Amino acid sequence: MHNRITAASVLIALAALTAGTNVAAQEKVRISYSSADATNSVYFIAQERGFYKKYGVDTDLIYIQSTPISVTSIIAGDVKVGNAAGNAVASAVAGGVGLVMVACYINTLPYELVVQESVKSAEDLRGKSIGISRIGSASDTAAHVLIRGLGLTPVKDVPIIQVGGPGERAAAFRGGRIVGFPSPPGIIKLAQGMPHKVLISTADLPKRFDFPYICANTTRPFLTSQRETVRRIVMALIEATHFFKTRKEETKKIVAKYSRQDNEGYLEDSWQAMAKLYERIPLVTRPGMEAQIQEAGRKPGVNLKFEDIVDESIVRELDKNGFIGKVYNP
Repeated sequence: MHNRITAASVLIALAALTAGTNVAAQEKVRISYSSADATNSVYFIAQERGFYKKYGVDTDLIYIQSTPISVTSIIAGDVKVGNAAGNAVASAVAGGVGLVMVACYINTLPYELVVQESVKSAEDLRGKSIGISRIGSASDTAAHVLIRGLGLTPVKDVPIIQVGGPGERAAAFRGGRIVGFPSPPGIIKLAQGMPHKVLISTADLPKRFDFPYICANTTRPFLTSQRETVRRIVMALIEATHFFKTRKEETKKIVAKYSRQDNEGYLEDSWQAMAKLYERIPLVTRPGMEAQIQEAGRKPGVNLKFEDIVDESIVRELDKNGFIGKVYNP
């Protein structure tokens, strides 16, 4: 069920056994994703193509618009497994919360800075506001990275204000409240009637910005008590990743359904960008996570390690035991 809210042997044998043959044993698990575009599409592809059920998990798929709200929902137990980026998870763990990241499907920030046509250079941004969804969100991190990439200082040189989701940001952009906003690739094709340009993209940076972006997270108690359920969800998302990479037209139809956008330019650009970025083996980028740990560790008394936030054991088991290879080379 999908709701919208405005917030190789043992493993292969297991997959075969759970592939819809024991419906009575399936568990109802609430899973959240945090945007309705191609970046989060593995979550709803797994739902649409029946991959969760294939691996024995009956899911209630929830749309929660931003990472901070998603993290709060996981902590509260309203969501058992949810998408959240590394910055919010590191911050939560630094605050004493038992969250754990078990897999990352995109390990960089695929964002571009869309600005008014009047912005001809970085200097034209000084003193003008950039809009993001929420403080602490991936779009907030992207805004800081892109502004620094232009040689400016976030907040000091370029104010960053909380505006809301894509619709709210587009309205603020059109009305002149903000001069620009960070956006995933392809979204610019939806800005019909709004003169705009891309001033900089993370793809323009001298080196890839490592950042755990599209990641499956849960609480440590849930991982301990329901490890098999978490593993099945990770398996479903790995198969959804393969589907995304290899079934372009079908993927674009699913993205169109969830994003409620049928603009071909948007769908094609989104697929082209994300197909390159989705990880075959969804391990968490250590450099990217350690940067977020360092940022979170600025709080007094906080001394975190990578292993305090990330548990890679499920992904490593699935790789070692041949499950991932079987998905990609059946």
